Amino acid sequence: MSVPDYMQCAEDHQTVLVVVQPMGIVPEDQFFRIYKRISSVSQVSIRDSQRVLFIRYRHHYPPENNEWGDFQTHRKVVGLISVTSCNTAKEWPQTSDRFHGQKEVFGSTLYDSRLLVFGLQGEVAEQQRTDVAFYPSYDDCPHVEKRVEDFVESIFIVLESKRLDRATDKSGDKLQLLCVPFEKKDFVGLDTDSRHYKKRCQGRMRKHVGDLCLQAGMLQDALVHYHMAVELLRSVNDFLWLGAALEGLCSASVIFHYPGGTSGKSGARKPGVSSAADAGKRHRPGALTTNAISADTSTEIGRAKNCLSQEDIIEKYKEAISNYGKYKSAGVIELEACIKAVRVLAIQKRAMEASEFLQNAVYINLGQLSEEEKIQRYSVLSELYQLIGFHRKSAFFKRVAAMQCVAPTIPEPGWKACYKLLLETLPGYSLSLDPKDFSKEKKEVTQSLENYTSKCPGGMEVISLPDGLKLPPVPFTKLPIVRSVSLLNLPASLRPHKVKGLLGQGMSSASPFIYSPITMHSRGDERSKKIDFQWVQGDVCEVQLMVYNPMPFELRVENMGLLTSGVDFESLPAALSLPAESGLYPVTLVGVPRTAGNITINGYHTSVFGVSSDCLLEGLVGVKSSGCMVEVVPSLPRLQLCTSLPRSAHLSSEDLSTSVSLQLFNGETQQLTITLENIGTEMLNTLELTSKTLSTKEKLFGEFLTWDLQDALSHLPLKSGQSVSIPVNISAKLDFSGQENLLHDLNDDGISVTGLPVSSPLRQVLKPRAENKPVGTDASKNEFNHVKTLEAVLTFKYSGGAGEVEGYYRELSLGVRVDVEPSVFFTRVSTLPATSTRQCHLLLDVFNSTEHELTLSAKNNQDLVLHASECQRMAIQVDKFDFDSMPVMDHDALRLATVRQQEEKRQQVQGGLINSTLDIHWTIISFTKGSCPDKTVP
Repeated sequence: MSVPDYMQCAEDHQTVLVVVQPMGIVPEDQFFRIYKRISSVSQVSIRDSQRVLFIRYRHHYPPENNEWGDFQTHRKVVGLISVTSCNTAKEWPQTSDRFHGQKEVFGSTLYDSRLLVFGLQGEVAEQQRTDVAFYPSYDDCPHVEKRVEDFVESIFIVLESKRLDRATDKSGDKLQLLCVPFEKKDFVGLDTDSRHYKKRCQGRMRKHVGDLCLQAGMLQDALVHYHMAVELLRSVNDFLWLGAALEGLCSASVIFHYPGGTSGKSGARKPGVSSAADAGKRHRPGALTTNAISADTSTEIGRAKNCLSQEDIIEKYKEAISNYGKYKSAGVIELEACIKAVRVLAIQKRAMEASEFLQNAVYINLGQLSEEEKIQRYSVLSELYQLIGFHRKSAFFKRVAAMQCVAPTIPEPGWKACYKLLLETLPGYSLSLDPKDFSKEKKEVTQSLENYTSKCPGGMEVISLPDGLKLPPVPFTKLPIVRSVSLLNLPASLRPHKVKGLLGQGMSSASPFIYSPITMHSRGDERSKKIDFQWVQGDVCEVQLMVYNPMPFELRVENMGLLTSGVDFESLPAALSLPAESGLYPVTLVGVPRTAGNITINGYHTSVFGVSSDCLLEGLVGVKSSGCMVEVVPSLPRLQLCTSLPRSAHLSSEDLSTSVSLQLFNGETQQLTITLENIGTEMLNTLELTSKTLSTKEKLFGEFLTWDLQDALSHLPLKSGQSVSIPVNISAKLDFSGQENLLHDLNDDGISVTGLPVSSPLRQVLKPRAENKPVGTDASKNEFNHVKTLEAVLTFKYSGGAGEVEGYYRELSLGVRVDVEPSVFFTRVSTLPATSTRQCHLLLDVFNSTEHELTLSAKNNQDLVLHASECQRMAIQVDKFDFDSMPVMDHDALRLATVRQQEEKRQQVQGGLINSTLDIHWTIISFTKGSCPDKTVP
């Protein structure tokens, strides 16, 4: 037997073992609900008798342990209850076969079995069977406990029958020799007719009958049989079975003395009715058989020596364990006997003797144990030491169990279980994690320190003693604790940029080679610490520290600043207050470099509790840093940007200084005024303006952003405090053509007006007037249900001061977002001949998609008034275009361009000619003149 039961106690010898197992696919939660109801029937009073049968349930039991059932009958599985799900009658035959297969595992020892079937209804479920119970569902299963009681009574009938058969065995001298599994090979070829062999058989059978009597509720009979077995087995030196007989004697005596049990579970057992006074009432008298097993023990029941005294129980346990120790294969039996003895001694409050049994249990070798079994063993040892009051020893074994949870051999360490067990060890070591136990003392010390430093400030000076000894200063590097140091880059609008043509001017020209690995290697250490961005002389620079307060009270830090070297640096001290045990807390220290060069952040200085400390980073343990050296470039001017439009959210794809947004109708132009003010100390000498249109799916005609920078440049150089304004025109000119299927080629001239297939947006779906021509179908109108968006970035590059001499400049970026709403659409284009062959009538079907009344005008043509959502035809008399004679591209460009490029260029030239000839404008009448000038239609 290799699997110990660490929860065993002496009264378990009085129980019968019933295994409850799931069969097939049974939900785990449902199974344990049923298991809990079954295991609630832990003792049953037998009808027509004063006896009580105690039951021990297990949902998992190793079959190899069942082979030791003859040695100690409480280890034998005598009952099996299977729980299964069966939904249809077709599944029932297979379910029944599985049940018979499950019974075969313990078939040699089973007294009776039951199958609980859930989910099956109908004809099969209506059959009346004693070994099968059908229930509609796991929730609808009444009388489970009653069926278990009937099942236990059937087990008792078989148990009582076997007890009587063994006690009145009339097989003569040929008694069966009961064996444990490892003995069977040792008894091959023994002389079965010898007196020694017969006594061994009689002694073992006596012990076996004693087990059956104990289980059957006949306590005094069991004591008599155990005494006889001890005498017989001692005479033939059958030590293993002698140990079992002694342990049985101890168990029966413990049950007599402690009817409430020794397991420590309240209400686990009710006192039995077995006693010497009623033994005669239960006994069935019989004749003395030829094998010397007397069925009539009434003459010995009254003897006081049958039941051991409380002191003798422990002595017999020691003898039994000593006998078990002679057999290597009986390690589990020996370990469980030690645990049972400890539980008895705990009730007797004999802690020192109990510790001797536990010490013996520690050294019992059970062979190769799994990691889980090791954890269980150490945990049980810890609980038993706790039970006898050895709290420190208990904490020791609990800590061993915790470390076993995260052993290197475990593929998935149980850190949560380890942490839980370690927390439980703290009381045993008289340790506490309650801050109230130590925070008060720390606070008193710091208050005393503040009182002393108020009279004599603490600094970083070296103290020289009279004997010449010098005491170095000790900084408070852990008040607060610094975990990381990060140098922060300047904001995007203040970062310096190097002119591309001057990037290599700082490199040494002493070597004729473009790249020298020797030179680079000599400067490797310096480069490893240097940050890849720059600071600017005269600008505020930032260093972020991640700190936390380890003290159990609020920590005040005063005069916290940076320690630097390399350039003149003005540190701006900060004061902070960190909450008690704050966790990581960001602190930003700032300063201004007053000269150019390379600056190194060496550390920081603080004043805590009146003590000033200079904390160097190289002396701090566990501080993370991406570098401590950064280049400071010469001073540059600093511009502040304001616009005539309010600010808006930044464009998602650009790192911008600020952004503006506006709404325009398609074809509308609006002016944006940008004001730049020099808020720095250096003069602004150079200014450049560029724009970049962000990627868009829309076809844009003409320039989106235009400006004239000459007036602004005439005000340069710009002194500190001065400003300059720059007007920027924003033109939103997208495609005015309607859907592609609504465009028609012009007739026989071979000329066509084309445009990209545009889903032109509307602020809302508009309905055409009833008296006018409708535009397409409802499906086509739904194409005009979103606003088109144009985005661009204006970038100002400017420089001045000493930074300009070194080739540095700054950039200021303005994001512009325009939501373009539809104005007019040309839904159809066609031509008609005019009176002159050189002219034609251009017919345009125009749709007003706005909510306003709109006037459409063209060169040499009457104005056309369109109401909201109205579509009308506009006729324009124009000269025919001669596109063939127009020069599109020169000969060299034509030869290098692709076919697609040639076509695009041709359309661009032709479109420009048509636009300039027609000169179509629209005006929204409700707008005042000047606030909304005419809009050009490309």
